[in-house]
Amino acid sequence: MDKRTLRLLPLCLMLALLASGCAGTQTTEVAEAPATKEAVQQPQQLIYEGEVAGFSERAKTISVTVGKGDQAKVMMVKFDEKTKGVNQVAKGKAVQVYYEMRDKDAFATDIHLKFAKLPPGTKEIKTEELNKLIKEKAPLFLVDSRPKIRFDQSHLPGAHSIPVPELEKKQAEVLPKNKDIPIVFYCGGPT
Repeated sequence: MDKRTLRLLPLCLMLALLASGCAGTQTTEVAEAPATKEAVQQPQQLIYEGEVAGFSERAKTISVTVGKGDQAKVMMVKFDEKTKGVNQVAKGKAVQVYYEMRDKDAFATDIHLKFAKLPPGTKEIKTEELNKLIKEKAPLFLVDSRPKIRFDQSHLPGAHSIPVPELEKKQAEVLPKNKDIPIVFYCGGPT
């Protein structure tokens, strides 16, 4: 270094100390209060709702048709031994598939069958209650909505075979004229 730079060095050091103080400046961070539960935004749960378009035990994948008409898309999720409800999955069943992202793949965590909602003014009765009504020969109109071939194999006593396609086509004309008796529908499984 040249002499001129050496002479300026103590002056520069002194100016630096004066500008910053001998101990330097201390910055104090103010801790923010933790957010309240209301302010904490919960992560949105990932879910596909639709009909099972395909299921592969070998590939460990489930394809679900989400949306209707032109907007329908087939979404695929993987599953593993931790996935709950895989035993309920079958092509054509309505499901809710809860999933999480692992890297770039969607993995099902929980699968639920999606049941039909009862229309207003109707109620569900349990098997025990229906059994009691049948034994008591209570006035009711019992409808087996399964396909006719299933009805012919076996059905509840006093049941009338009205498969869903027939009911959709003929509607009220296949139901009893007496509107004062309860109408009970049943099928082959949960709907």
